[in-house]
Amino acid sequence: MTKKFETALVQGGRAPTKSYGYVNPKLTRGSTVLYPDMATKLATGKRRLEPVEIYGTLGNDTHFALERMIAEIEGGSHAQVVGSGLAAVTVPLLAYLKSGDHVLMPDSVYGPTRNFCRGTLQRFGITAEYYDPMIDPAALRALFRPATRVLFTESPGSHTFEVQDIPALAEVAHAAGAKVFMDNTWGLHHFQPFRHGVDVSIQALTKYAGGHSDIILGAVSVNSKEDWLWLRDGALEMGQYASPDDCWLALRGLRTLHVRLKAQEAAGLRVAHWLAEQPEVARVLHPALPSCPGHEFFKRDFSGAAGLFGVVFQPE
Repeated sequence: MTKKFETALVQGGRAPTKSYGYVNPKLTRGSTVLYPDMATKLATGKRRLEPVEIYGTLGNDTHFALERMIAEIEGGSHAQVVGSGLAAVTVPLLAYLKSGDHVLMPDSVYGPTRNFCRGTLQRFGITAEYYDPMIDPAALRALFRPATRVLFTESPGSHTFEVQDIPALAEVAHAAGAKVFMDNTWGLHHFQPFRHGVDVSIQALTKYAGGHSDIILGAVSVNSKEDWLWLRDGALEMGQYASPDDCWLALRGLRTLHVRLKAQEAAGLRVAHWLAEQPEVARVLHPALPSCPGHEFFKRDFSGAAGLFGVVFQPE
């Protein structure tokens, strides 16, 4: 991302040269698109990988505005908006993997992602193997098989909040010919995935991007045309669609993301420090605290912290 984060949030999704008219992108609802003639229809239909209006399920200007904004925030080239955060996990996995493939998953992965691996992926003949999220590169290298096509990462981990050494793990994966997928929901803006070796970045826009608990939405970002081809085709083949109303609300929510993240980080740290002093608390799991596993990677790779963290209470 070449612009400052604050600037990207103000300008994102808006025409860069527009100096008059309405400030915000319009909300477009629709299914059928009419063309002036058959030649235009046929020519437009060949451009499904571009942000053009072909049919409702392929997206419209509202979807495209949000996708441009997410791609810029993540530092990627393209983004695909999908109907939920979980869909942002499942769509790229289904689009990229095939029967007989092997995927490495962190043992602290988001619960519904684990359920998807145990259910749908297993039924499709795809094997998921779980690894210690704090694994060192040498030990990770030993887990790779000829059929390993994806190293999935989630940093910080769900519930446990350890921070992975993403650049080191990505180097191992790429040397083995595998792609690196990352659930970067917690690190939105704070962690720039494509600068650290990630190929596919996953976001649940329901949370920080939306910011008001009134949308369900997800996004997948990539940083190469090669990855965009299989991701976009996979999403279209699966009939993935996001409500334009939710996309418009996400665009509105993103305008205030910078100030919300700063306030949430400060409030979260105050609460975390207070909890750490309470006798009922055994541990506070917050990446910004020195006691958190992988804190050194957090300091090196993240520009700040989200508001979400975990607490382990003393046994009764």
